[in-house]
Amino acid sequence: MKRNSKKITIRDVARAAGVSVSTVSRVLNHKDDVSEETVQKIRSIVHELGYASSLAARGMRSRRTNVIGLVMPDVASPYCQHIMLGVNRAISRLEKNLIIYTSGNWPKENIAQNERSYVSLLNGGITDGLIVVTPTATDFATHAPVVIIDPNTETPDYPAVIATNREGSLAAMNFLTGLGHRRIGHITGRLNLISAHQRLQGYKDGLAAAGIPFDENLVAIGDYNTDTAICCARKLLSLPDRPTAIFAANDMTALGVYQVAKEMGLRIPEDLSVVGFDNLRESALMVPALTTVDQFIEEMGFVATEMIVKLVDEELLSENLRVFQTQLIVRESCTLPTEKVTQLSI
Repeated sequence: MKRNSKKITIRDVARAAGVSVSTVSRVLNHKDDVSEETVQKIRSIVHELGYASSLAARGMRSRRTNVIGLVMPDVASPYCQHIMLGVNRAISRLEKNLIIYTSGNWPKENIAQNERSYVSLLNGGITDGLIVVTPTATDFATHAPVVIIDPNTETPDYPAVIATNREGSLAAMNFLTGLGHRRIGHITGRLNLISAHQRLQGYKDGLAAAGIPFDENLVAIGDYNTDTAICCARKLLSLPDRPTAIFAANDMTALGVYQVAKEMGLRIPEDLSVVGFDNLRESALMVPALTTVDQFIEEMGFVATEMIVKLVDEELLSENLRVFQTQLIVRESCTLPTEKVTQLSI
């Protein structure tokens, strides 16, 4: 198909339709004071010419772009994809458009600075408001509304959606200790995020509740990614007195544990019990199906979108902080430790 070398402007549309530029503008902005015949004629010409108005220009004209922005660290991660499912479900019900902004190559030492730059860029006329997912930054310079999913502070300055990370981890640990596990390893998340610290705290609290001393050798520092989790799992499962269970900070970390267990000839759950966190759809498809903590990720994306649209439309929120109660989902990846099974069989 031949490419049009000339950029089509609103004046070209007006000229072809035989109307004024202001009339075209009113049709594009869904004003109801233009005849239906003229509306259909202008829309037909817009389609024929391939005209698309600039978001920034539209924002300058009307102070609204009708676009919601979504800033996330990695669109390839299953976590972010589940967020997007929820956002998309909400957007499809609302009269808004969506733009997603991400960069997979953020230098780790500049993540917060980049997040602030992206928020300033998008909220500077391209979007009416932004949803920011799992930011490292805790403050943003913006005149437009912002809603945070999983903020990096317990007292966010912006409307936010969070899950009970510590409580979810504690439920996972209570389940493992209830089965009789005493040597429980933990692979953390990214420790520049408060969610990772909260889950680590839940791990420690679970040990304390069961009267089990904390052993730093059973904690490996991860980053929520499978490749890092593989290295961490190798370290934990190579200990002379290896753990009988591992609590992984998320499901993608648990996947790394599964891979290492397989390469070392360990059976799950007979030789090693594993619990994850997130309840990604993939967790139910793992073999054996993964026991995990559900934090209702897709629903968090849905609720965050409803919140940002209300703020853009200058409506009051019933609450600035929406807290999702986590829930332990018991599947097939955990059982009694070997020594417990032996005791019961005697």
